[in-house]
Amino acid sequence: MVLFAHRRPKLNTMVVAAILPLMASSFTPSHKVTLRPPSSISFSYLDTLSPSPLSTPSSPPSPPSTSTIPITTTSSNLIHAPLTYFSLPNLASKGPRATFDWGTPQDWSRKLCDDGTFRAGSWYCSQGGWPSPNGKAVTEVFYVLDGHGMLGDSDGAKHYFGPGDVVIIPKGHTGRWDVNMPIHKLWAVNAHERVEESGPLVRVSVHHSMNFARHCLRDTSGEDVLYGTTGGVASASNTFYDVGPTKVGVWTCEPGSFYVASGARQWFHVVEGVVFITDAMEGVSERCVPGDTVVLSAGWSGYVDVIEPVKKIFTVAE
Repeated sequence: MVLFAHRRPKLNTMVVAAILPLMASSFTPSHKVTLRPPSSISFSYLDTLSPSPLSTPSSPPSPPSTSTIPITTTSSNLIHAPLTYFSLPNLASKGPRATFDWGTPQDWSRKLCDDGTFRAGSWYCSQGGWPSPNGKAVTEVFYVLDGHGMLGDSDGAKHYFGPGDVVIIPKGHTGRWDVNMPIHKLWAVNAHERVEESGPLVRVSVHHSMNFARHCLRDTSGEDVLYGTTGGVASASNTFYDVGPTKVGVWTCEPGSFYVASGARQWFHVVEGVVFITDAMEGVSERCVPGDTVVLSAGWSGYVDVIEPVKKIFTVAE
């Protein structure tokens, strides 16, 4: 008896070459992938970098809307504005900058409040750069919503920043501005009396969003930097700038409620969570969520009710 080994038939390579393109063109995915938006508006600078940022500029804002969104709070001690208050169509054009050495920088802005010393608002600028030889008249703190830029010191040191970063320009600073991609920022300024920085140079400082993670903060429940005490509710913070009458940092708090007898004058921007702020003097309460900006007057009193773990960037002006 003779056994014959089974042979696998050979595929005609010409047939395979003809069939494969047809198979590829007829394939369609059986499902669609839906990306869930993040619950926080905190961004990472490195995640948003483009290989060639100057080749993809953002469009400039449209003219201000005829029905701009109003501030949502009527209290004299509590000013609250959602992010839509500072949307690009709601900013007013200030026209082209008078001096610049590259690009075509133009400004748009909208003010939120001004008590004569402490004020806040939003600013947008298109690409361009300019020298800043005159000493800055105020200390400015800003949170970058979008765009990339660089602030230079008078000795040529460069400080780069992007979305989610906090930038501090102290009073008296000189140097230059470079808007590498159109910048949209939220700002607060303290018009204190004198230059508080020590040393021969006044330098910009940039604090990147990666350093705002909870593990980078320290427990301050016993002596809270903003409220003195949180009544046993767990809070943590990092004050990364404390010079003269200006403090800047990041603050977090777990769910809970506490009363504030006499709060500091502060600006804050919510990046995570949900918190209610209540002005006890005028009986006004505001629900604050990511994207919201709040300004509290000096000596305000009321309640802080944290519904979901909250994180905010703050500035205190004494």
